[in-house]
Amino acid sequence: MKSIILAGGSGTRLFPLSRKKFPKQFLSFGDNETLLQKTVRRNLKAVNNINELIIITNNDYQFHVKNQINDIIELSEKELHIILEPIGRNTAPAIALAVKYALDKLGSSEDEVLFISPSDHIISPDDKFVEYVKKAEELAKKGYIVTFGINPVKPETGYGYIEADTQNKIDTAYKVRQFHEKPDLETAQKYIMSGNYYWNSGMFAFSIKTILKEFKKHIPQIYNLIENQTFEEVIMNFEDMPDISIDYAVMEKTGKAVVLPLDITWSDVGSWDSVYDVLEKDERQNVKIGNILDVDTKGSLIFGNKRLISTIGLEDLIIVETDDVLLIAKKGEGQKVKDIVNKLKESEDTKDLTEFHTTVFRPWGSYTELEKGERYKIKRITVKPGEALSLQMHHHRSEHWVVVKGTAKVILEDKEGNLKEYFIHENESIYVPKSTRHRLINPGKIPLEIIEVQVGEYVEEDDIVRYDDKYKRNLK
Repeated sequence: MKSIILAGGSGTRLFPLSRKKFPKQFLSFGDNETLLQKTVRRNLKAVNNINELIIITNNDYQFHVKNQINDIIELSEKELHIILEPIGRNTAPAIALAVKYALDKLGSSEDEVLFISPSDHIISPDDKFVEYVKKAEELAKKGYIVTFGINPVKPETGYGYIEADTQNKIDTAYKVRQFHEKPDLETAQKYIMSGNYYWNSGMFAFSIKTILKEFKKHIPQIYNLIENQTFEEVIMNFEDMPDISIDYAVMEKTGKAVVLPLDITWSDVGSWDSVYDVLEKDERQNVKIGNILDVDTKGSLIFGNKRLISTIGLEDLIIVETDDVLLIAKKGEGQKVKDIVNKLKESEDTKDLTEFHTTVFRPWGSYTELEKGERYKIKRITVKPGEALSLQMHHHRSEHWVVVKGTAKVILEDKEGNLKEYFIHENESIYVPKSTRHRLINPGKIPLEIIEVQVGEYVEEDDIVRYDDKYKRNLK
């Protein structure tokens, strides 16, 4: 069995923590592991080998994926199977791409089972979940398309529902009678009372042979783009794929769908309200993450960053702080965060807040914007051991680097156009003039941290000319 993890989503429903360039699959909630890392660990228990795991993401996130997985498992590039979608086309094309990769690159047979899971869900306990995955594998081997249904604990309006035919049982699963869109509260209450409706988890299991037959029957636009094509040809023509989910493309049409009920803790973490629901609470039913001092506060989610957050006499609130945004909302109104995001996108002055944090991650490390003025910007730059920035040049700004931790190896062009090498240690500095080629390298075994002061008439990130880059980004 192969485990396929879908890690290309770019939602901002958990703004301000989740943003377009750093969505929720890369976030952690109260512990040291992100949702993606937890998903990888959990799925590895089902397949036992990293070579049986395929992650689908996009160019923007590929280094987030690699870095986060390498933080929990020491890997070589050959061991990690990452598919980069050239353009977002929803879950049905993503799954078709994974099918072609498994056949072409991993030598899978059409009898092999694929387990499909999102990368940004909270699931526990792991061992019990793995038992369900093994049951689904056996059903998939018999030609069924298994969807994982969550036993609903309340009338939730934020999830789709699966209606099971409880008179038609197949092993530990039921034939699917119908899929239902997200209901209103009254309809959701009826679903709960009926006893045969389950939350749609977005997880599936099927054999390659079965899904290919169903693609051919129900969505030939996808089937024709992968049949008799190489993986590289599918990538080349990927933008021709229809933008459609696997639910609409196959699940709502197939006669092979069965629902496997899961009696576990599960959440798609689709809003701050759902984050509150699944995290551990104190004696006053508060979820507190960060440096929090609360007095007479109850039933609230308080998510801090660097500052002390103190609350007095509050009840049923959501408070989320980042370096640049403070969100305060009434509990139960979490779905309206998207309205805030949409308003921010309307203005040139605020739309970047929906895309970037003050800390931006790069393949070599990260940088944090500390302050910005009309003709200057101050950053803290962290470079991982052995990593290097591109050999680059800026037309409109000069830079001054001060090392605060580690040792920097700096390549700097002299007035004659020659590249010279310098080693800069803690509390030492170096000046990089405008229009001068330069490169920053960490030759040591600990992270390198520098403070960079940019000065010039234009200090935005697109003032960069790359001459050489180990990560193969855009060059001159």
